[in-house]
Amino acid sequence: MKKTVAMESASAFISASASIDEKIKELGDWRGKMLAKVRQVIHEADPEIVEEWKWVKPTSPGTAVFSRAGIVCTGETYKSVVKMTFAKGVQLKDPSRLFNSSLEGNVRRAIDIHEGEQVNEAALKELIRAAVALNLKGQSKPKPKPKPKSKSR
Repeated sequence: MKKTVAMESASAFISASASIDEKIKELGDWRGKMLAKVRQVIHEADPEIVEEWKWVKPTSPGTAVFSRAGIVCTGETYKSVVKMTFAKGVQLKDPSRLFNSSLEGNVRRAIDIHEGEQVNEAALKELIRAAVALNLKGQSKPKPKPKPKSKSR
């Protein structure tokens, strides 16, 4: 079962999953099939992951976002790739070397999947689980208390 997160209203609760479904259908080519496959692998890796549809603006229809205790990854489609961007990718171990894009950044890492390429599902599931674990670990840390302001005379 796909979970969704309400963003502004009850109708938005359904729209995240429906928006991803519509994007897959609208593409109607290998990119739609690959986005559907990646989505399936994400939910197999962690059934608690929720789907969101974010960053809608006049120049962009929005982006599929998969979250649990924060953003795990996005699923984006371009003319020649399906891109999975991991929000905290730089902090994740990637022994299978799935990350092949956005390698210079200080925070994110991405996987570009081109037409005809196969996804290493086992390695991708491990990466997703590691991203979720990182989010959950960060969630449990108490935030440091602000230092008291010194009184000036």
